[in-house]
Amino acid sequence: MPHFAPVRVGGGRHRLHRLLRHRRRAVAAGLAVTAAALVAAGPHPGAGAQDAQRARGHPVTEPVRERRGAQQVSAPVRIADAATVRLLRPGDRVDVVAAGDGGVGDATVLARGARVTKVPEPLGGTAGDGTAVAGTAAGGALVVVSVPRATAHRLAGAAATARLAVTLC
Repeated sequence: MPHFAPVRVGGGRHRLHRLLRHRRRAVAAGLAVTAAALVAAGPHPGAGAQDAQRARGHPVTEPVRERRGAQQVSAPVRIADAATVRLLRPGDRVDVVAAGDGGVGDATVLARGARVTKVPEPLGGTAGDGTAVAGTAAGGALVVVSVPRATAHRLAGAAATARLAVTLC
């Protein structure tokens, strides 16, 4: 007569003990099933562009608005030294500094790492020695920089009371 394994009534308990003894296999099997489920639920290659941009199961009800203070604006800045402005090109990064009338070392950095967007040609031009010629308002030269809105307000206010300079970053 052939050998038969013992018949167990209520074999669920035995399976549980065996599963606990082989925990590593159980965890590996669980991870494999989870990975397969995630692949099946992920974006499909034939899906439209809008569906590919959006996470599945999380519909966007309202677009997220950018903070108002972080908006980049173009701010025209009149730099006191026109010769310095001739060194600048669009795309350069500069720090805008306000030099007060208080004396030596009285300077405040108004904008750090501002990107130069435009260096307009002066209307009347400058003489060979860099002095202002008739047609340029108050001497110096104009530079347009891209900065956050709050920084643009500070630059406009400082331009009325102090001499502005730039340093290349």
